[in-house]
Amino acid sequence: MTGPPITELTSRAREIFRLVVEGYLENGTPMGSKALTAGMGLSSASIRSVLADLEGLGLLAAPHTSAGRLPTEAGLRLFVDGIMQVAEPTLEERAVIESRIAAPGPVEAALEATSALLSSLSSGAGVVMVPRREPRLVHLQLVPLAPGRALAVLVGEDGAVENRVLDLPPDLPPGALEEASNYISAHLGGRTLSEAGRAMRAAIASGRTALDAASRDLVERGLAVWTQDTLHRPVLIVRGQANLLDEVAISDLERVRSLLDDLENKQSVADLLDMAREAESTRIFIGSENRLFALSGSSVIASPYRDREGRVVGVVGVIGPTRLNYARVVPMVDFTARSLGKLIR
Repeated sequence: MTGPPITELTSRAREIFRLVVEGYLENGTPMGSKALTAGMGLSSASIRSVLADLEGLGLLAAPHTSAGRLPTEAGLRLFVDGIMQVAEPTLEERAVIESRIAAPGPVEAALEATSALLSSLSSGAGVVMVPRREPRLVHLQLVPLAPGRALAVLVGEDGAVENRVLDLPPDLPPGALEEASNYISAHLGGRTLSEAGRAMRAAIASGRTALDAASRDLVERGLAVWTQDTLHRPVLIVRGQANLLDEVAISDLERVRSLLDDLENKQSVADLLDMAREAESTRIFIGSENRLFALSGSSVIASPYRDREGRVVGVVGVIGPTRLNYARVVPMVDFTARSLGKLIR
């Protein structure tokens, strides 16, 4: 899907090509020679000749014999790489993005907000790849709720506070909850959940802990409830699929069905976004450039986000039709990734 370099097009061909692509991105419909004559100072015949040349180069295509032209995937790639001028987010948009991401609450809430925010700002589906790392413990408190049940409250180094309901063994001795809580906070703080679990098992196996059997069991339960949750946590958050069902998309129900089926396969979408993890900046996948969305003819705009130490921990992006407003969405995804990175420790 490679077209000619933009420098090989004449200034006239470049301008007509730009107008066709921008018209398609705005309206999703073919551009005819009559619509292009305004302001060009050229006859319809001259414009049709240029359109034919651009079609011969593989940059434009005619969906029907008498219809206007649409950009091909090669044409969109040439436009994105060689002609498009990005429109940076406005001050208002920047303020909205930063305030939504920085709202109080656990990191997961910020990731949910980021996905929904990208969806609303782009009119596509917002996607966020969840960081592939475990939180480090600062404090874990086991609080009695009812007979046979307790609330495990975890505080992470990133300031996130999470609660889980924990089933208790029968005939639990008085003070076991407090003893287990104190042990975890005193000896396992600053470790990840998996690190804490390994350290605890090693201490028990070597006899280096004075915990009784009941308290040891509570420590294991308190750590396991989060370890299991981390392992089963979705790798991807997707919001705004309904935005993909606009009037133009609904006219091609097979494409829409294929796209929605692709979005249901979150692991495959995550694998695609994973290709953007090593990118220095935002990556754009257009149509068949990615195998996952080849049938639905969709585009993906994705940018890695980093923690405060500069390590890539996830990816944010937008999925939509190939006629996405790339000039607006690309810098918006990039700014969102940078804003989210300020929150991740």
